Amino acid sequence: MSTTPSGPGDRLVQVGAIVFFIGALATLVTVAPLFLGTDPFPSVAYAVSMLMGVGFLIAGAGVVRSAWSNSPRRAANRL
Repeated sequence: MSTTPSGPGDRLVQVGAIVFFIGALATLVTVAPLFLGTDPFPSVAYAVSMLMGVGFLIAGAGVVRSAWSNSPRRAANRL
């Protein structure tokens, strides 16, 4: 376990990564019937695949929040 304190936006990046990987797994599951020649999944399964993009946006928001809070101008205002 790391003793490094988490900065602003770190939790968003972690949550975004989890949501992204859930979406990636759903994408693999929904694409598999196309290669296996079976019946495709219902539309709801393809909607779950959109979590990949949502996770990417959440993680990106965490990176932007972290960069914004660590910018030199904001650091000068804190002193």
